[in-house]
Amino acid sequence: MYTFSSKLKTFSIILMVVGILGVGYSFLTAPKNTAEVEEILKKEAEEHGGHGGHHEAVAGHDKHEAHGTATEAHETVAAAEAKPEASMADSVHVDTISVTKDTAHAVAATEEHHDDHAAVAAHGHDKAEGGHDDAHAAEHAKHVEHVFHQLKNKPWAAVYVAALFFMLISLGALAFYAIQQVAQAGWSPVLFRVMQGITAYLPWGSIIVFVLLALGAFHVHHLFVWMDPKLVDPTSPDFDKLIANKSGYLNEYFWLIRAAVFIIGWNLYRYFSRKNCLAQDQASDNAFYKKNFKISAGFLVFFIVTESIMSWDWIMSVDPHWFSTLFGWYVFASFFVSGITVIAMVTLYLKSRGYLEYVNTSHIHDLAKFMFGISVFWTYLWFSQFMLIWYANIPEEVTYFITRIEQYNLPFFGMVAMNFLFPVLILINTDFKRLTWIVVMAGVVILAGHYIDFYNMIMPATVGDRWFIGAGEIGAIFFFLGLFIFVVFTALSKSPLLAKRNPFIEESKHFHY
Repeated sequence: MYTFSSKLKTFSIILMVVGILGVGYSFLTAPKNTAEVEEILKKEAEEHGGHGGHHEAVAGHDKHEAHGTATEAHETVAAAEAKPEASMADSVHVDTISVTKDTAHAVAATEEHHDDHAAVAAHGHDKAEGGHDDAHAAEHAKHVEHVFHQLKNKPWAAVYVAALFFMLISLGALAFYAIQQVAQAGWSPVLFRVMQGITAYLPWGSIIVFVLLALGAFHVHHLFVWMDPKLVDPTSPDFDKLIANKSGYLNEYFWLIRAAVFIIGWNLYRYFSRKNCLAQDQASDNAFYKKNFKISAGFLVFFIVTESIMSWDWIMSVDPHWFSTLFGWYVFASFFVSGITVIAMVTLYLKSRGYLEYVNTSHIHDLAKFMFGISVFWTYLWFSQFMLIWYANIPEEVTYFITRIEQYNLPFFGMVAMNFLFPVLILINTDFKRLTWIVVMAGVVILAGHYIDFYNMIMPATVGDRWFIGAGEIGAIFFFLGLFIFVVFTALSKSPLLAKRNPFIEESKHFHY
């Protein structure tokens, strides 16, 4: 039996406490009103240095003002041809937190009359007509309101990304465990209890994620722009026809019902598969093993459907105007390889503490092969999605990548290097897959890279160009990492680490090649 060491338990608690402090600080320092945002924008202008900084700040405001101009020019064919990405921006309500507005900002930067206007405003020109001044003030107020929503979203988005990422790690481990059951794999039964320990986080993680989703549905936070009732009200000036057409599917109650069905289904399989596995240890036949085989096969069908819908509902819908038919597979590959990586790292930790006596370098080699293989699979999906959308250059699709390349350049391309180049170059060597320090190093990079992947999926649509890795992001990672360690290793200490009566356990014990 494994004993949860006091040092590791203390470490996990410290992580949670530090994480709570970081998240709390991010919420406390978020602006409470638009007046505070005005001060923030003024300081940013000053930091850019005197007159030049003021010019840049005003130019940024006029880029935002150009959002309204892009909307008015929606019917102009010439403008659409010159700036194909602007056609996406014109459909979005100015107060919504959406990636498409940032595209409109980039378009506006190239419009000559807005550059001239920014230069005039920067020099304090006071000869403009009164009507234009009023319009300018109104647009400035909208810009301030827009930044206010972005900064208010930032701590919520940080918590949501970390909560979702750690929950999906446990779900990925659960899917991997189910695949081993259905495949009747002979190499992996000595690792089953490690997998079950990692999946013990799923009930806790899924409850937290569901609470965050429910808070969005009840308008406590505004990460999901389609929940704004003004966008589906035909009498509202902010009415969005595209979002309104999706309201039969994207509405708060149906959305929450779907989430509850997914979460209950995943957790039911996790509960009964573990129960049957433990019961098999005391059984005189293979009845419980056969039950697990059957429910695992059913779960995998349920999983592949619900995982895809989950990725649309919980991630893709933050960009309600954009969609990708590859997105479900892409998200699956990301959290699946993360789950396998955590299995490898927990196994190596337990092995270093003197447990898992039957686990050898061949088992580690196979886990590292999966880390390598699924990393290549993720890259194939990433490139397929990116290349097809970028080459087709359809405005409604390409704006997704324009924003990420222009405003999230480092994390966007950095995570490709972390999730593909690094693991492929390191783990392609067969001998390296057997070395503990190599597997751990590759695992840390893979996990960090896929966290950034989820960060790139959520942040551009919720905080726009107001992103940075601060106290909220680091605090959220610390808190959920601490909770993950505490729950997983507590679960590991509650049952033997070897599934004694599994029909393939002897094959697994003597697995060598």
